[in-house]
Amino acid sequence: MRKILVTEDEPEIRELLLNYLTHEGFDVELAEDGVQALSMFSASHYDLVLLDIMIPKIDGFGVCEVIKRQSDVPVMFLSALSDDKSKIKGYDLMADDYVTKPFSMPVLVRKINALLRRKDAVPASSGHVIISGDITIDPDTMDVVVSGRHIELTSREFDILMTLAKNPGRIYTREMLLDLLWDYNSLVDERIVDSHIKNLRHKMGGDYIETVRGRGYRIAKAD
Repeated sequence: MRKILVTEDEPEIRELLLNYLTHEGFDVELAEDGVQALSMFSASHYDLVLLDIMIPKIDGFGVCEVIKRQSDVPVMFLSALSDDKSKIKGYDLMADDYVTKPFSMPVLVRKINALLRRKDAVPASSGHVIISGDITIDPDTMDVVVSGRHIELTSREFDILMTLAKNPGRIYTREMLLDLLWDYNSLVDERIVDSHIKNLRHKMGGDYIETVRGRGYRIAKAD
């Protein structure tokens, strides 16, 4: 049974999520504020975190930032904040999805199951180390070396980099990457791809990932 931590300060929504997700076969635990959520997260294992943003003590952005520094557990925001600034901030903090209130429970469950399937999926290994210019990727160990530096990537960042590096010069649109790596591109904002690319570039340094204006992304060709 998959275990979900729901952090929500509105009692009615908290009860709705508890009842519906329990009925769908999930083991649900509830937190009412950010401090309680982080305490529970550090004391137990969860398969996914549902997180409101406007919660007491520590807001959802702060909670997500701490969780993502510690683990690859999927985080999905459930928020009444529907403006682009809030969504972009959520994705920049490496949230895996951002759902605005009011939301459909059946669609929410589909999104949850998609995230869990993605988390469980083991990337297909070529059996060989991938070398693209100064980038060396070991698909079996998830080791990545860039210009002699070992860098730590999340599983999603690793999958994006490996996809680009396996086909140097090929342009991948946001929609292609969503379809290949998220498996539910019709239900997620494509800007999450931009957020992960931004994080990859920050960790890798240099100009290893190119933006092809109006088309998408590709790995830079080696000189």
